[in-house]
Amino acid sequence: MIKPRIVIKLSGSIFNFETDYKMLFEYVNLIKEINQTYQPIVITGGGKIARFYINLSRSLGFDESSLDAIGIQVSHLNAKLLISGLGDLCYPLTPQNLDDISTAVLANKIVVTGGLYPGQSTNATSALIAEKVKAIKFFNATDVEGIFNFDPRSNPDARLFESIGIKDCIDLLRVENSMAGTYDLMDLISLKVIERSGLPTVVFKLSTYNIHKVVLENAKMGTEIII
Repeated sequence: MIKPRIVIKLSGSIFNFETDYKMLFEYVNLIKEINQTYQPIVITGGGKIARFYINLSRSLGFDESSLDAIGIQVSHLNAKLLISGLGDLCYPLTPQNLDDISTAVLANKIVVTGGLYPGQSTNATSALIAEKVKAIKFFNATDVEGIFNFDPRSNPDARLFESIGIKDCIDLLRVENSMAGTYDLMDLISLKVIERSGLPTVVFKLSTYNIHKVVLENAKMGTEIII
């Protein structure tokens, strides 16, 4: 049976093993449950480990493109951790580019990968992957509750949008540069891909509970980007 495809971007924060590596098992079990209804394509961030390597390599003199490559490599290591837990339900390799993604999804298995291209956020990567595989929805599980009119970490009066039009979202990022965690949350490339492909997208705070509610129960949470 061919299942509808969805893309889930997981913030790299779940790979902070200094606090709780057991949380990884919860995400593995959740992805298995989602796989009963959808074919999930999961994109992992690099997280704290990637930032450690990038900062150390920068201090040693690496150029920025090489630092991007390091971040991508770490995100693929994180992806391999999920693959190891998913076993035969999962495509065994981490696709390295969009052509690899096209091949991987034909196996009708879970697909897990990291970043693909230097200079591109995992959000842009995730949107491009969703477009490529004709996903029915893009779920961006990140470190904040959704899209705000200002950065809620520095402005206590920041207001969360329950929904926002794609053009308003682009204008907000372009003019105000005030969306919470702009590069980590949404960037112009990801928004333009969402716009051109008419990709239904929801941005919400990362947790296994939230992902279950939003993906499997269609609960309203975070910010829905309206096309």
